[in-house]
Amino acid sequence: MNVLLVAILLVLGITTAQAAGVRNFDIPAGPTGPAIRLLVWTPCAEPPREMDARGATFFAVPACPVTGEKLPLIVMSHGRRGWFGGHHDTAAALADAGFVVAALNHPGDTWRDTTRTDSLSVLVERPTDMSRLIDYMLGAWPDASRIDAQHIGLYGFSFGGYTGLAVIGGNPDLRKGLPNCATSNLKACKQLEGGELPDQPVTHDPRVKAAVIIDPYPAFVFPEENLKEITVPVQL
Repeated sequence: MNVLLVAILLVLGITTAQAAGVRNFDIPAGPTGPAIRLLVWTPCAEPPREMDARGATFFAVPACPVTGEKLPLIVMSHGRRGWFGGHHDTAAALADAGFVVAALNHPGDTWRDTTRTDSLSVLVERPTDMSRLIDYMLGAWPDASRIDAQHIGLYGFSFGGYTGLAVIGGNPDLRKGLPNCATSNLKACKQLEGGELPDQPVTHDPRVKAAVIIDPYPAFVFPEENLKEITVPVQL
């Protein structure tokens, strides 16, 4: 975690805080997608305390008032069948360093809701989820005025790494006959080999200025030429 944290700090800059506040929020359903659950960590002036969250131990302050202004934002994308608290230690460390950190549950692909895990629709919609998250944090989030919209980073793990590559400009090759897809047990591959196509374009978001991408999967949907439009700093 320390190397990843240092990379983000160097790219986006730091402010001062003492601990991490944490609170749940919801993005309502709308024309661009279903409702999304969020967990947001923020700089906090109170000392952290141990919290139990679905069996995970968090060190944070529930509903702590946000401290600081012009705070950089990190958005987090979890892995396959993950959840918004899966990287709570990194999120808390970033908030303690002066970042706002927003993690979401990707609809249809969480530990509680696996109805669309591995599906083509999830591959297409995950990047859109991240853009909706940024929209919310810069708009409807109660402390949106405290965020510096020019300093937004992304942290993505596994399927979240795929998501992050797409958000920052990668163009996943989602078609029949894709090398390595024919032998994969990924549901999306079976759908593509059966002739299905994405029902909408994959979303890029130029508001993200840096990314930390960990163990991206499925990486085979990104041949080298499909990553050439990525221009922001990336730690892989």
